[in-house]
Amino acid sequence: MAIADIGSQVRTVGQRTVNHWIGGKLVASDAGRSGIVWDPATGQAQANVDFASPAEVDQAVEAAKQAFVEWRASALSRRAEVLFKLRELVDANRRKIAEMLTSEHGKTVPDAMGEVARGLENIEFACGIPNLLKGGFSEQASRGIDVYQIRQPLGVVAGITPFNFPAMVPMWMFPLAIACGNTFILKPSEKDPSVSLYLAELMKKAGLPDGVFNVVQGDNAVVDRLLEHPDVRAISFVGSTPVARSIYETGTRNGKRVQALGGAKNHMLVLPDADLAMAADAAVSAAFGSAGERCMSISVVVVVGAIADPLIAAIRERMSRIKVGPGMEEGIEMGPLITKEHRDRVASYVANASSEGATVAVDGRQDPACQRSGFFLGTSLLDHVEPGMRCYRDEIFGPVLSIVRADTYDRALRIINENPYGNGVAIFTRDGGAARQFQFDVDAGMVGVNVPIPVPVSYYSFGGWKASLFGDLHIYGPEGVQFYTRTKVVTSRWPAPETRKDPGTSKVDLGFPQSR
Repeated sequence: MAIADIGSQVRTVGQRTVNHWIGGKLVASDAGRSGIVWDPATGQAQANVDFASPAEVDQAVEAAKQAFVEWRASALSRRAEVLFKLRELVDANRRKIAEMLTSEHGKTVPDAMGEVARGLENIEFACGIPNLLKGGFSEQASRGIDVYQIRQPLGVVAGITPFNFPAMVPMWMFPLAIACGNTFILKPSEKDPSVSLYLAELMKKAGLPDGVFNVVQGDNAVVDRLLEHPDVRAISFVGSTPVARSIYETGTRNGKRVQALGGAKNHMLVLPDADLAMAADAAVSAAFGSAGERCMSISVVVVVGAIADPLIAAIRERMSRIKVGPGMEEGIEMGPLITKEHRDRVASYVANASSEGATVAVDGRQDPACQRSGFFLGTSLLDHVEPGMRCYRDEIFGPVLSIVRADTYDRALRIINENPYGNGVAIFTRDGGAARQFQFDVDAGMVGVNVPIPVPVSYYSFGGWKASLFGDLHIYGPEGVQFYTRTKVVTSRWPAPETRKDPGTSKVDLGFPQSR
């Protein structure tokens, strides 16, 4: 396949091109910069993706700004109607969306179907916007004076989303943002960008006015322009912690409201009384689903006491049965990683584990799938891992599970709480009192009790603590409504009819207003 250099960017000749969506239509870029969308299962380039120039970002912002005037004034019932139609369209096209995800990300089709389902939950939550935006009213706060609070949209808002959930994470953001009366600009990952355009087409079919939802493809230059643009009022971001911190600092410095969800090192604590089979099933499922490319993957199992060896044996037995291969094939349980560079980076942690003092109990580099073309890596298990090791410190974001052994519950809890991340955590035990104490003690934003991946349902909110979140509000759910709106309090008094004496007779009073 012919490769040509265009400026500083490599472009694959003869492939389809992924464009932008601005003002209700596809827009080809004239910036002269692009990236390659790979097929992770074959290692072959399958598309070019346009990278927007700052001027093209400005064009999207202007389209959103103009659309905001009318969309903000739209009736809540009208917004709900569009969202209900969008929900029907997404539901009817689940399989098509899932196959698009598998083609560009690599995850299996059943896994991708689950992603679409969880995203759909957030559209369903946003359909209740007439109830979610109800304010408060206090009659007779003072004599003849009423006070009420309302929520109003911010204006143009943007979402910057990661490669691992190219459908679900955008659906964490735009349905609620739009339902609240904002207009939205999505900057998806350039690694798997196509589903963003398909969602835009579905929204147009649902009756969303042009300009309310826009997509700009690209790289850091697009992100930088969104962060500095004076008409972008808020930024939602999901990605790695260093980038999340930078986006939060830059965005807030530019006067924007920012929620930036960062990385994770999710721990699963297994107590001696735990159901061993359940714990082993959960550890394998949560560590290796989607090839470990989930911010809620379990990457560390902390085992307390003598249960360690039998638990590890059970985990190894389950790992040996995992079928690795192309996500489109029937019976495959784990697909490839997103790119060759990412696959090689993940494999380096397995290669270096022994030199740090860990034991490589299972080496995923030896999996037969690694002989295929494509970005495959089998499942790896590292035993006797200690908190100071690189394989423990870093967010590996791949199919590598570490085992940390602890003598006591207190030691295990201290290991978990001293980790700089605080996204999700789980405990496996039959003791309700121990579980109750753990959820009280642990420093993490989402806790599972005998549940390995405690992603909240759509009517709660998702977010971690410590270096896993920058900003005050979690994403989607009730806190999402707060993020995408600002409150206004109105204090009103109306003169009484002439037939009645006004209870709040007007007079000059230089004293500070009081409720009487």
